[in-house]
Amino acid sequence: MKSSAVKRSIVVGGHKTSVSLEEAFWSGMKEISGARSMTLSRLVSEIDANRNEGNNLSSAIRQFVLNHFKGLASSGRASHAQGLAESPNG
Repeated sequence: MKSSAVKRSIVVGGHKTSVSLEEAFWSGMKEISGARSMTLSRLVSEIDANRNEGNNLSSAIRQFVLNHFKGLASSGRASHAQGLAESPNG
């Protein structure tokens, strides 16, 4: 079975390395780096610097992207719930 992961080269901390991620994670990384006005390489360097020692870089990136979007979803639900509570019809 062929993996859906796409291998790309990226500079991390001044060193070129390759990372294999599914396209959805690459897209998520681009969205996050754009929202933070930073390069993809800089964002990956930050993830690399903060990852747990047992995790490989690809896993750390997946966890970062997942946690980022889970956080957005949670804050969206909280905002939605607050809006309902404040609504006269809520």
